[in-house]
Amino acid sequence: MTDVLVPRIRSALAVYAAPLLILAVQPVLFPMPLGVWVRGAIVGGATALLALGMALIYRSNRIVNFAQGDLGAAPVVLTYLLLSEWNWPYPVAVTAGFATSFALGALAEAAVIRRFFRAPRLVLTVATIGLAQVLTALALLLPRWFDARLLAPRLEDPFRFEFTIGQVVFSANALLALVGAPLAMVALAFFLQSSRLGVAIRGSADRADRAALLGVPVKRVQMLVWGVAGALAFTATFLRAGMLGLPVGPVLSLGLLLRSLTALLIGRLTRLPVIGLAAVALGILELGVDWNQSATLPILGIECPPVDAVLAVVVLLVLVARRPEKGRTSVEDQSSWQSVEDVRPVPGELAGLPEVRYGRIAAFAAIGVALLVLPHLLRVDQSLKASAVLVYGMLGLSIVVLTGWSGQVSLGQIAFFAIGAAVGGKLTLMWNVDLTLAILGGGAVGAVAAVLVGLPALRLRGLYLAVSSFAFALATTSYLLSRDYFDWVPNDYERIPRNPLFGVVDLSSPTSLYYVCLAAFVLTAAALAGIRRSRTGRVLVALRENERSAQAYGISIVRAKLTAFAISGFVAAAAGSLFVHHQQQLGTNPYQPFENLVVFAMVVVGGITSLPGAALGALYFQGAKWFLPGQWQALASGAGVLLVLLVLPRGLGGLLFTLRDQFLRSVARRRGIVVPSLMGDTRAEVESVPLPSAPAVDA
Repeated sequence: MTDVLVPRIRSALAVYAAPLLILAVQPVLFPMPLGVWVRGAIVGGATALLALGMALIYRSNRIVNFAQGDLGAAPVVLTYLLLSEWNWPYPVAVTAGFATSFALGALAEAAVIRRFFRAPRLVLTVATIGLAQVLTALALLLPRWFDARLLAPRLEDPFRFEFTIGQVVFSANALLALVGAPLAMVALAFFLQSSRLGVAIRGSADRADRAALLGVPVKRVQMLVWGVAGALAFTATFLRAGMLGLPVGPVLSLGLLLRSLTALLIGRLTRLPVIGLAAVALGILELGVDWNQSATLPILGIECPPVDAVLAVVVLLVLVARRPEKGRTSVEDQSSWQSVEDVRPVPGELAGLPEVRYGRIAAFAAIGVALLVLPHLLRVDQSLKASAVLVYGMLGLSIVVLTGWSGQVSLGQIAFFAIGAAVGGKLTLMWNVDLTLAILGGGAVGAVAAVLVGLPALRLRGLYLAVSSFAFALATTSYLLSRDYFDWVPNDYERIPRNPLFGVVDLSSPTSLYYVCLAAFVLTAAALAGIRRSRTGRVLVALRENERSAQAYGISIVRAKLTAFAISGFVAAAAGSLFVHHQQQLGTNPYQPFENLVVFAMVVVGGITSLPGAALGALYFQGAKWFLPGQWQALASGAGVLLVLLVLPRGLGGLLFTLRDQFLRSVARRRGIVVPSLMGDTRAEVESVPLPSAPAVDA
C-alpha cells in the first residue's frame, strides 16, 4: 500500500508545488491578519473563475483570450443597472446578467472567433484584443443608454448579514463569493467530467481535427466553450464587484489579466485544478502585498514593491523552474504561433526590367516627397502628432524584428520604450548631452535590458514568452520606473529640453522636430533592411521557421535569440528616448500596461513580417487616435482591427505587397516571362491540346 501511495503523493506535491510554495512564503514575507488572509482567499476564488475560463478557451483555440475579463464586464454593468435603475428583483437581474454573459460569449465566438478558424494563432490573439476594446466600449455605453452614471460603485448586499474575523467585517456579498466561487468550480468540474458536452469539449480541445472525424461538432462545441467562459467571467466579475466595487473601463481586464495569466502559467495552461488553487494563492498574496505597502519586508529588508512587480517575480520563478515540454503538443503549439507568411522579394527575372526598376524609384520618390512636404501642410499640433506617428513606427520596427522575423512573441515592448525614455531624458537633464547621444545611450540600456529579459526566455516559446514579457512590462512601469521607489527616474513634470542637434540644428520648431523623427525612422528602417538581407537576418528567419532544423545546421539558438532581443530592445528604447524629447516630459500615459497590447496589435494589423507594415500599422492606430474624432477612434481601434484582419489576414502591409505582385504579374504577362514564384498562387491558364487518337486495331 505504501509503495502505491508514496509515488502518488510525490506526484501530487510536484504538480501543486508552486501554489503550495506561494501559500508557504506569503506569511513569511508578507504577513497579514487572518481576516485579510480570508478576504484574499475569497478574492482569489473569484479570480480563479476568470482564469479557468481563459484555460478553457486556450484548450479550445490555443490562444490567450485578452477579452476574457470584458466578457463579464458589460453583463455585470447591465445587472447593476437593472437593480439600481429599473429596480428589478435581485434573482431576476442576476439571472438576466448571467444569461446575457453566456449569449455574449457564444456570439463573440460565432461572429468573430470563428472567422479566424484557419488563421495563425498570432492573428487570432490580436483579434481578441480588438474584441476586448469593442466589449469595453459596450460596457461604457450601457450607462448612457440607461441615462445613468457609474463611478466604480459597489453592488448592494442582497440581504442583511455580517460576520467578523479579527477586525475585518464581511458582508452578504462576501458570503456569496465565499460560497459561490467553490460551487461554480465544482459545477464546472462535474460538467466537464460527467456530461456528454463536457466530454466533447475535452475531446475537441485535445485534437479538434480528430474530434471532427469522430463526429464531434467542433464549431458548436467551441461556441459552447465561449459561452461557458462568458458565464465564468460574469460570475467572477460579479462576485468581485460585490466586495471590491464595479470596475469600469479597460482597467477591468488589466486589473485581473496578470493574475489570471500567472495562474495559467502555474497550471501549465491546461491543468484546471492547479490553475484554480494557484489563483486562490495569488489572491492571498495580492492582499498580503497590499497590506504591507510602505512597510519594510522581513528577511529581505526592502520596501514592499507593488503587486505587479511581485507577480512578475512569481512568473519568472515559475518559468525558470518549468521543464520544457517535448513532443507533438509542444511542436504544434509553437507552429500555431507562427506569424503570417513572409514578404516575397521581387523575382530576379523581373528585377532588372526598366518598368520595374523605374517604378520602384518613382514609388519611393513619391512617398519621399509626400513625407517631406507633409509638415508644411499641417497645423502645429498636427505636425507634432505626425512626428509622433513616426516614433511609434520605430517602436513597431522593434516588434517586426523580434516577433515577425525571429518568431519570439513579445507583449512587453512598452517596457523597453519606457526604459529608453527614462534613460534618454535623464542623460539630457543631468549632462545636457546631444540628442543623438541620448538616443544611443537609451538604446544601449534598452538592449542590455532586453538581453536580461531574454536570458530566462531562452527556454520559452509562444505563449509562455508572451506572458513573461507582459509581466515584465507591468513590473517595469509600476516599479522599476516609479519615482516612489527609485529617485533617478525623471519627474513627470520635469521639462526635458530639446538641445540643438549636433549643436547646430534647432529643434524648437515642430517642423524641424518632424524631420529629425523622419530621419530617425528612415535610418532605422534602412539599417534593419540591411540586417534582414545579411546572414543575421537569415538566421533569425530560420529560427522562426524551425529551431531544430536551424540548430542542425550549426546555428547557435542562444546567440540568435539574444541577438534578436538586443536589436529589438535597442530600437524600442531608442524610439522611447526620441519620444521623451518629443514630449519634453516623461509622463505616464504612453507607458500604461494596455499600450503593450495596443502596439502589438498595431504591428500585426500593419503586417508583422514587413518593415513598411510597421509604419502602416502606426499610421492606422496612432493616426486614428490623434486625427479622427472621438467616436471614430473607438471604431478604428476595436471593430476596425477586426475588420482589417478579416479582410486582410496579412495586414495592411500584405495589401501593399499584393498590389505590387499584381503589377509584377502584369509586367510578366506583357513581356511573356514565366515567373514561377508569382504564378504559384494563381490559377494557370493551360492551353488544351487534343490527344492523338489511337490507331484502329483489326479484330
